[in-house]
Amino acid sequence: MEKKRIVVIGNGMVGHRFIDELSQKNSDIQFDDAPYEIMTFSEEPRLAYDRVQLSSFFSGKDADDLMLTSENEYKEKGITYFLNEKVVSIQRENKLVVTDQGREIAYDSLVLATGSYPFVPPIPGNEQPHCHVYRTIEDLEAIRASGDSSKIGVVIGGGLLGLEAANAIQNMGLETHVVEFAPRLMAVQLDEGGGELLKQKITALGVNVHTEKATQSITKGDTCRYKLSFADGTELETDMVVFSAGIRPQDELAKAHDLTLGERGGIVINNQCQTNDSDIYAIGECALWEGKIFGLVAPGYQMAKVAVASICGTEAEFKGADMSTKLKLLGVDVASIGDAQGSTPGAQSYTFSDGIEQVYKRIIVSEDGKTLLGAVLVGDVESYPNLLQTMLNGLPLPEFPSVLLLSNDAADSDAGSAGLATLPDEAQICSCYDVTKGCIKTAVVSGCTTMADLKAETKASTGCGGCAALTKQVMDAELAALGHEVNNNLCEHFEYTRQELADIVRIKKIKTFDELLDSHGKGLGCDVCKPTVGSILASFWNDYVLKNEHMGLQDTNDIYLGNMQKDGTYSVVPRVAGGEITPDKLIVLGQVAKDYNLYTKVTGGQRIDLFGAQLHELPEIWKILVDAGFETGHAYGKSVRTVKSCVGSTWCRYGVDDSVGFAINIEDRYKGLRSPHKLKFAVSGCTRECAEAQSKDIGIIATENGWNLYVCGNGGMRPRHADLFASDLDRETLIKYIDRILMFYIRTADRLQRTSVWLENLEGGLDYLKQVVIEDKLAIGEELETEMAASLGQYQCEWKTTIESPEKLKRFQHFINSDQADSGLKYITERGQRVPAPTVQIVEPTKVAAEPEKRIDVVEIEG
Repeated sequence: MEKKRIVVIGNGMVGHRFIDELSQKNSDIQFDDAPYEIMTFSEEPRLAYDRVQLSSFFSGKDADDLMLTSENEYKEKGITYFLNEKVVSIQRENKLVVTDQGREIAYDSLVLATGSYPFVPPIPGNEQPHCHVYRTIEDLEAIRASGDSSKIGVVIGGGLLGLEAANAIQNMGLETHVVEFAPRLMAVQLDEGGGELLKQKITALGVNVHTEKATQSITKGDTCRYKLSFADGTELETDMVVFSAGIRPQDELAKAHDLTLGERGGIVINNQCQTNDSDIYAIGECALWEGKIFGLVAPGYQMAKVAVASICGTEAEFKGADMSTKLKLLGVDVASIGDAQGSTPGAQSYTFSDGIEQVYKRIIVSEDGKTLLGAVLVGDVESYPNLLQTMLNGLPLPEFPSVLLLSNDAADSDAGSAGLATLPDEAQICSCYDVTKGCIKTAVVSGCTTMADLKAETKASTGCGGCAALTKQVMDAELAALGHEVNNNLCEHFEYTRQELADIVRIKKIKTFDELLDSHGKGLGCDVCKPTVGSILASFWNDYVLKNEHMGLQDTNDIYLGNMQKDGTYSVVPRVAGGEITPDKLIVLGQVAKDYNLYTKVTGGQRIDLFGAQLHELPEIWKILVDAGFETGHAYGKSVRTVKSCVGSTWCRYGVDDSVGFAINIEDRYKGLRSPHKLKFAVSGCTRECAEAQSKDIGIIATENGWNLYVCGNGGMRPRHADLFASDLDRETLIKYIDRILMFYIRTADRLQRTSVWLENLEGGLDYLKQVVIEDKLAIGEELETEMAASLGQYQCEWKTTIESPEKLKRFQHFINSDQADSGLKYITERGQRVPAPTVQIVEPTKVAAEPEKRIDVVEIEG
């Protein structure tokens, strides 16, 4: 049988996907009888690589780490390839392509996978030696070479690729600036609120953001290599410029040979991805379908699949693609779903804004409130898979859609939407490889019991990886339905649960993440395992979190030892044990607040929060506080926060014991203890319960006969009363029980699990916990106490350690080469104190709202 020759022009991610799909058609047939001969041309010196992960090139990976295939693999599959060779002509009448090296190749079907090229704005001076684009490995090598002789780098463009480029420049150690023409970053994907929070978080990480800036020229600089002049009269000096101002379809070859193009470029295709020449296909970013260019890789993969089906004579259609996306930009989690701008006529939106935890969420729903149209998530994207499935499958919303903002579990609730059981089998779980829920279920029934098996069988989550969590949920649900034991590994890098990793760290005395990864993991780690292991290490060894080997495991709050607020400033929360404070210390706090113009508030946990400190001011403020006898309050950490107390028998006529003194003793004992989630205590001097001990993780109430111990209560979004654990205890026994409970919790809890949820999920519940702690059923009581003593014995005030380290203090400045403050902050005065100016809510001009936007502003203050 004569082979049908398929020629693919372009060997990027989409071109390679087409080749991979088509070569599967040959795989089960003897090589000589394979129906398709595949040939491909690449203008670059290498075969396909992962452009999505380009920024990792600046954090240790090399070109080989990014490769999606190899020359040997192509040879084994019988694929002919030409590197560093460009197709310059298509002889449509003869069905030939001609290259710049004079090679002529005949084809039966031709696939254009030429992708796109970076748009460089027509700015005078844009072609100078240290001006680059961010597209290929060669581009990155040139950027790195420029970086070696630069101190400052500027990215022109604040979209997805622009922020990736900024991450690369920052990783090279340069002072980094992002210049964006629009009023906000990621203007296509994010609304005003999401863009503003993203800007704040990125600025707090040391990247300078300049929005609403139109660059007019790039000229010789006064202090740096170049000077950027803007339309508003301002200037910015830099040593290097990276353009990331959008892409344009690479359609010049099609245009030169009379293939139909769109008005603004792009090769017009039909639902089978055919051009106006039925033997020529176009896929990926060069293709224009119904007036749209799809700039993400997943739609390109769908086009590749459709083109393969068409060439092979089977039915398939490209019907557009969802452009929702989830990613991490400079360490900040961001997601955009559907109509993120709320432009659908009659659309309503609900907004959640938490300035303390730096989280912004907004959902857009239909006029009747029954359909999810879109969402924006910044800082917390765990609800992305469920919200995406709710939108894609038109699943019904809860009666009150706002609950989707308040809980990542809401979408799995009986009240509403995208629980796994409600997803139809045709629901697409992996958009990169078009894997549905039904495909995953079929693979599990066929014997796939691990993520590795499932990836090999279906390729789900092997593309961008954004669907990994939901893919595993579907697999686990099907395994459970079939009666199999469910794999609950922490992530793909560790084939252990959080509890098992805690045991490994504890028993083998592992002290660093790298040591654990080398001995019990694989790969480089991720945003799930790094902070989880960081928490485990801190819980058992209580090491200084800003040591170089621990730095990469911490989030923003821990890195800067303070909660970052919504305007990019930080809170200062010194420990006030038991709520007791002397007049002299009060005066110190007041003077600091006055000197630095900080907003002050007494918290529910009986401490004093000072809000509005800029990054460079933190060491100065903490030096004053430490010298006055204060210590860090660990308000930024997953650790013991406060021990609240009433005045007890010292002053209250009803008090039966010294609640203040005992609260101080307990807080001094457990301060600095790191745990899976934050911990709050309270001590009440009598059963009138003025300290609200029964709403805390550890609650202690004085009685005539001793102390009653309550456990595993908490407030927040899932409030729960604590359970009575033991009654009429003496102090020594009470402390022993608390030691055992907390260390057992640290050993066995899941990641980011509050004590309340831990107890609810603990097999045997409260009765079992009593058996472990009081009866010592597992014979580990003394061991738990010893571990607690060892951890507490390593306590240090992290701020005292930091201000004594010149190396660590270098991190606390806005700009690498300057002590300049952040001049972009805006404040107003309310109730006699300075507070951030409110963000103006922008309504898009195209939006038609049937009623005012419903807004939920939630701010969790200490206590």
